[in-house]
Amino acid sequence: MVRTDTRVVGADAENVAYRYLKQHGLTPVRRNFQCRLGELDLIMRDGRCLVVVEVRFRGSRSFVTAGLTIDNRKQQKIIRTTAMFLAWNERFANNPIRFDVVGINTDADGDTTIEWIRDAFRPTDSRL
Repeated sequence: MVRTDTRVVGADAENVAYRYLKQHGLTPVRRNFQCRLGELDLIMRDGRCLVVVEVRFRGSRSFVTAGLTIDNRKQQKIIRTTAMFLAWNERFANNPIRFDVVGINTDADGDTTIEWIRDAFRPTDSRL
């Protein structure tokens, strides 16, 4: 069994998602924002809307697609981290925010598909 460094796989998936979203008209704001609460993979703009993108990768042995792997706990972590990003970057405070998921899925033949789920989840707290 060959072990692959998950950081390298994750970085490759983020690069694929980044290029894909740019090709579809989104403008980059920040990559890999980190704070004590967590990390945001990609932050982009779609017009005036600030888009926080969680990138997920699933290989051929996975039973579910990458886009279906964001549970409520992970959503809440992303939302809290976004609030911290906004606190440190006040120029985005009045922009509408959208949470997207980009799933990178690879099948047994090595073919890759990209699954872009716009507005994948919303915060229950209206402060964002």
